[in-house]
Amino acid sequence: MTLPEHERRGSQQGGFLTSRAGLALLVFLAVAGLLLLTEHRAHVIGAAFWLLPLVCIAMHMFMHGGHGGHGQRSEGSAS
Repeated sequence: MTLPEHERRGSQQGGFLTSRAGLALLVFLAVAGLLLLTEHRAHVIGAAFWLLPLVCIAMHMFMHGGHGGHGQRSEGSAS
């Protein structure tokens, strides 16, 4: 049993980021990011001050889902 032509082509090709256009896009974004970082260094350093508190708050909000939040005991724990 053979696959249709469009299915064979799709399985042999990689994703968009591995294509020539995708690699060109990645290089362009890397260069643009580097230029923005060097030109706006003072703004980036000023914004980095808020990064630690924001990351701590985000981790607190999203990572407490696994154990039920604060103040609740698991059913197997002793009183």
